[in-house]
Amino acid sequence: MNKPPLTLYLAAPRGFCAGVDRAIKIVELALEKWGAPVFVRHEIVHNKFVVDGLRALGAVFVEDLDDVPLNRPVIFSAHGVPKAVPAAAQALNMVYVDATCPLVSKVHIEAERHYDAGLQMIMIGHAGHPETIGTMGQLPEGAILLVETESDVANLRVTDAQSLAYITQTTLSVDDTKAIVAALKQRFPAIKGPHKEDICYATTNRQASIKAIAGKIDALLVIGAPNSSNSQRLVEVGRAAGCAYAQLVQRATDIDWRALEGIGAVGITAGASAPEILVNEVIAAFEERFTTTVELAETTREAVEFKVPRILRVGT
Repeated sequence: MNKPPLTLYLAAPRGFCAGVDRAIKIVELALEKWGAPVFVRHEIVHNKFVVDGLRALGAVFVEDLDDVPLNRPVIFSAHGVPKAVPAAAQALNMVYVDATCPLVSKVHIEAERHYDAGLQMIMIGHAGHPETIGTMGQLPEGAILLVETESDVANLRVTDAQSLAYITQTTLSVDDTKAIVAALKQRFPAIKGPHKEDICYATTNRQASIKAIAGKIDALLVIGAPNSSNSQRLVEVGRAAGCAYAQLVQRATDIDWRALEGIGAVGITAGASAPEILVNEVIAAFEERFTTTVELAETTREAVEFKVPRILRVGT
């Protein structure tokens, strides 16, 4: 039986970013240093395949510090945690390692600096996301106002329109965030923004790579987890860029092949917490069903690396 022809456009950059790489490495090194079990507060990164792999090595994932035995090390996830969490661990003399992405930590520092300068903070982010909870938890309750959409800006009640600053979650849609920032500046012309964009390089690059292939493809598959903010944003960016069919899949078994009947070109990318092994699995699934031509669509190269905390470095 002849297989129909198909071009796969493989977006690049895709998959793991430096913060995710570092967080996974922290769990692996902690297991080497202290043995199993090592406890992790929340999923270290939002990807079931990664979490299951670390669980098999001896990591135990919990949602609360109370679930961690006092004599075992605990790691805080890449998304960041409210300031009260490490403070509680320290008060209990627990061994803990903070795997917060350094680019999220940068936003935490910004928020504190603005707060210390007497500015009221507005955060652009998604309610309930661990990163938003962690960032808002750097300051006293109520010190940061959250906006999720342009329409939220109109309903903001601030203390002093002349003393405001905004920060953002690192994994938002670049275009949506620009629109919200524009609405904030229109309503509050004196509002201060970050010195450097809060949306991280990996989020920006992965969204740009989708825009670059959107005009060439009939469908877009984003490999990532449903609770991964940056992966969900990639699907939205694909749709906004004109992809009539853009779907999130966790792995090859999630692909709806009936929806792809009769297509000639598919774009494939992966969220920042999705490993390349799942990308290869998806490519192999297409090769079983189509005569495929794979084209790399690279918009930039990434060379960012973050060191692991000193406590886990060799010789310490």
